[in-house]
Order: sequence, then C-alpha cells, then structure tokens
Amino acid sequence: MRRASSKILLSPLSPHHKLSFSLLSRDFINQISTAATTTTDPNHHPTLTHLKPNGLLSSKIKTHDFQTNPAHKFNTLVDPKPPPPQISSRQRKIKEKSQIAEAFESAETAEEMLKAFKDMEAKFDERELGLACLKLGLKLDQEGEDPEKTLSFANRALKALDRDDNKVNLPLAMALQVLGSSCYSLKRFNDSLGYLNRANRVLTRLEEEGGCSVDDIRPILHAVQLELANTKTAMGRREEALDNLKNSLKIKEMTLGEDSRELGNANRDLAEAYVSVLNFKEAMPYCLKALEIHKGQLGNNSVEVAHDRRLLGVIYTGLEEHEKALEQNQLSQKVLKNWGLSSDLLRAEIDAANIQIALGKYEEAINILKGIVQQTDKHSEDRAMVFTAMGKALCSQEKFGDSKRCLEIACGILDKKEATSPVEVAEAYMEISMQYETMNEFETAISLLKRTHSMLEKLPQEQHSEGSVSARIGWLLLLTGKVQQAIPYLESAAERLKECFGSKHFGVGYIYNNLGAAYLELDRPQSAAQMFAVAKDIMDVSLGPVHVDSIEACQNLSKAYGGMGSYALAIKFQEQVIDAWEGHGLSGHDELKEAQRLLEQLKKKAQGTSSKEPTWAKKWCLNIGEQIEMTGKSEHVYDGAASPVMNCNHFDVILLMTEQNGANSTHLVA
Repeated sequence: MRRASSKILLSPLSPHHKLSFSLLSRDFINQISTAATTTTDPNHHPTLTHLKPNGLLSSKIKTHDFQTNPAHKFNTLVDPKPPPPQISSRQRKIKEKSQIAEAFESAETAEEMLKAFKDMEAKFDERELGLACLKLGLKLDQEGEDPEKTLSFANRALKALDRDDNKVNLPLAMALQVLGSSCYSLKRFNDSLGYLNRANRVLTRLEEEGGCSVDDIRPILHAVQLELANTKTAMGRREEALDNLKNSLKIKEMTLGEDSRELGNANRDLAEAYVSVLNFKEAMPYCLKALEIHKGQLGNNSVEVAHDRRLLGVIYTGLEEHEKALEQNQLSQKVLKNWGLSSDLLRAEIDAANIQIALGKYEEAINILKGIVQQTDKHSEDRAMVFTAMGKALCSQEKFGDSKRCLEIACGILDKKEATSPVEVAEAYMEISMQYETMNEFETAISLLKRTHSMLEKLPQEQHSEGSVSARIGWLLLLTGKVQQAIPYLESAAERLKECFGSKHFGVGYIYNNLGAAYLELDRPQSAAQMFAVAKDIMDVSLGPVHVDSIEACQNLSKAYGGMGSYALAIKFQEQVIDAWEGHGLSGHDELKEAQRLLEQLKKKAQGTSSKEPTWAKKWCLNIGEQIEMTGKSEHVYDGAASPVMNCNHFDVILLMTEQNGANSTHLVA
C-alpha cells in the first residue's frame, strides 16, 4: 500500500450552524399564523395565533382601538363619569390570554421566554402551544446550552403541528429541523438523520406544491442541508455529507449575491470537506472560488484570504505540487504576520517545514523548526508538532538516533493530551508511527497505531481515521509475517472506508490488494483472487487501468489464477499487464520485461497441463474480464465465517474451489 494512501488528512467541516430568526421573512410569518382576529362563530375559542395575527415568530405589532365618530367625544355634562365597562367572563378570559401571549411575544431572552411560557401553560391547551414551543425550541437551539430542553420543546411542537390530515407546512419542517439539531448535539445521530430527512421531504413537497414562498423555504432548507452534512460526517458517512454541503452551497448561491463574503466561506468549507476525503482535485475549484471572492471583498491582506491560501497549500501538497504549495504558504504567512496572529502563523510555519521535507530540502526544514521551537510552550501541542516534523526531517536524512529522540519528546507531550485533544493526538501518532516504520521499528509503529485505534473507535465521527489506522496496522502485521492477525484489521478497514468514502475509493482498493496478498501467504489462492479482482475493479475506476497500482493488482490477479492452475485466465490477465506497461514507454521498460518473462513462464506451465480448463475455474467468474451470462441476481460470496468479501450482481453461478481442509467457502444467494 502506498504511504500516501494510509493517512487521511483531517479537515473539519463548517461549524454546527443554527437557524437564525432573521432568516424568516414577513410573508412567512403571516403565512404560519391564522389571519383572522375576529370570528362570527359563537362557540369559537381563540388560539394563540388568533390572538396574535402575525404569529409567535414575528415581532410585536401595534394594535389600534376602535375609534367612534370624534364628535361623540364631546359631552355637555360637568365632570362626567364614564360608565363602568361591562365585560363578560368569556371576554375576560380572552383578554387574559391576549395579555399572556403579549408577554411571551415581548420576551427577549430564553429565561424571560421560559417564565412567560409557564403562565401560558395554565391558559392554553397543548395544541395551541405548538408555535410557542417551536419558538422556544429555536431560541434554545440557537444558544446551544441545553439540548435536552430543546429536544423537549421541539417534541411538543411536533406533536401539536404534525396533523393527521397529511398536510405539510413550514412550522412542521422547522420543528423537525430543531429536533434533528438537538439530537445531533446529544450524539443521537440516527435519530437526527431521521428527523432531518423528513424535514427535507416536507420542504421539497412544499416547494413542489407551491404552498409556500420559495424565499421562505430556502433558509430552512439550507439549515437542514447543513445539519444533514454535520450528522453524516459524525456518522463517518463523509462522501454522502459532501452532497448535502453542495446542496447548501447551491441554496446560498441562489439567495446571496455572487460575491458575498458568506458565499466565499461556504466554498472554502466545501473545499475542506473534499480535502478530508483526499479528493484534492475536486477541492481545488472551490478553494480558488473562495480565494477569488475574499480577495474581491476584503483585499489581498485579509485574514480570510490567508486562510484560503493555507488551504490551497494543503491541496497543492496533496497533488504533489510542492513548489506551488510553498508559494501559497509564504503568501499566507505574510498576511498572518501583519495581523499578529501568532498561533496561526506558527501552524503555517510548521506546514512550510513539512513542505520543505517533501521537496527534499531537509536542512531548510530543520532551520525553520529550530527557529520556531522556542516560541512554543513546553507542554503544548504546537511543540509536539514541531518535534514530530523535526523527527521526520532527521529520519529522511537517516539520522535515526536523533530522529527517535525528537519523536520520543513529541510522544511524551502528546501522552498528556489524549483526553482533551484525541483527534489531534491521533493524527500526530499516525505521523510518528510512519517515521518508526521508515526506520524499520515495526513493533513500535504497530504499538502506536493500536493506541491510536483505541482512541478513534470511541469517536464515531472519526470512522474514516479509524479505518485508515486499521489498514495500516493490517499492512504492518502482514509485512512482519503475522498474517492471521493482519486479516481482521484489513477486513475491518475495508468496511469502515467503504462506509465513509464509498466502495470505489482507491484506499479501499489498496486494502483489498493487501487482503489478497494475505490469502496468498496462507496458500488460499481462490480467496486471494477474489480480493485481487475487487482491488483491480476499484483501482481501474478510481485510478485508471494504466496506473501502476492498477497494473500491480492485475499482476497479482494473474499470479493467483496461476496458483490455482487456471492458466488460461492467468495468461489473459498477464497480457493485460503487458499492454498497460507498454503504455508507459521508457519509464516502464524494466517492468515490461519482467511482465513478459512471467507470461512466457505461464505459457510453459500451461503446455504441461491438460488443455481442458477445470470446470470450477470457468464458472468461478469475478467482476472483471469475461463474465458468464448475467442474470441480475444479487449474490454474496462468504469466505469461511468471515463477513461478505464481495458483492456480485452479475452472475448466475459462482462455484468455488474448496480449501485443503474441506469445503470452507459458502455460496449464498440473497
């Protein structure tokens, strides 16, 4: 597995956004309340919204008393006494309700609102309190201090607003959004996802039916899309979260001006999300758009531009365009220095040192790090990062003794930060383990990674990192001959990364390639061929068939078929290897010669066996090359007691060769 694929860059998504009251327009306020303030029905009992025609989510409106003819105000009597008002019991109750509602409407703080709400509970029934509960839920969610209380009010609002007539309205969608937000805060991610998906459906239906103004729908829909992105990210479903972030960006583009500063931030958030899944190519245009907007709005010397440039440097580093990365880093540092942002500047300088290491300029990197180490606190994470980078530079110079001392200092600092900063510490441990691996200190590297794994498995939002660490542990165990121990880590890594990045991500392909190598070591060629076939399929899609790693997977597949005595298939895939290397020209000359040698070797072996291909080999068809007639059945191949190792949607029959110890492979049709 390539080293670059083993480390997942961690870039946080945008902060958890809360829906603002200011997003609600006056038309929407009027819409969610009943407009009638009077009624001719003698049995009518006014609800809260009847008493407040502009609704609970609007500002207080002025009321005007009925005025009679001005001439009637004149009176010839001396010192007239007005007659005592005659008010019925029913009118008195209506007035009391109106006053209570007025007090709630005029409340500004959450504390004032809660106090007024207690008075309302004594006079209004639960259905009438629906909008008041919603307003309180929105306020509490905005403050974010008590998600349990927020959840309680949102639940009450939902029960009041969720009618049995299958009709939908905007307050219903808002209640669902608040429920999703509060469940997210309580780490009840599955519940959050359910509420938010329903809110999304309600809003889509409102838009389709035209029952509400698009201008009123969009702010709520934007909040829902952001909440969905946050929730899916927390569940490790980062690829899906990207779709929601893109949807929220589209809504912003329709709502705000093209050059809005807020739109610039949204583009940068999306770029960071792409970086977090190592999709630097897709991240680039969004980061460049953010930079363009911020430069136009704020000028070249703004902090926002500096942050854009730092992210752009990370993207160029991921694309291995290190000179461009260094250029952006230096421009960012200049702005940060002008603004006196010492903490951000320190991180940018560490980034610069790492870029110099990538360029092979180790002395330059060491000099940068020596210059900034004194600026750090003795027990700070920044100091640990400096010593980690120093250890990396020294390791690259093969000064292993000095490198180990730096890494030990870094680990000593990080050890005390595990509880408070688990994500940052885990990322640092991953980097340090790679240096120990370079120095052939495999046991130390594995020990650090296992420690990292135990931290990450407690954090559901870090499933992608957990999968990456599992893959690395499996690879190192395989490298050190501990094949049986490696397989569970590799299988777990494959499942985690498929959930996070999708089944066709190149990282998943590398894991299946390593699983294939593990099964070959255990003399289980048919299981190995399964893994290599899946790896080749993934890499052909994600990297292209002529990428060196795709060619390696094809070569491994040929080797596995050869190990099973299925020489016709082995020769076929070996010929594909040769065709791919021929496309590399002179750079692939040595690899091409080796591939041709292996082909001749296979042909000789094939001549020494029966020309009749084994029946099982013809039917044991994988999702590559020539396939037997497709039937569309969904089939899963199980290897022993393990979980499904592949999903075959194209075959009628998969007949697997038995292991030496008997029928160890089971074919199930779903």
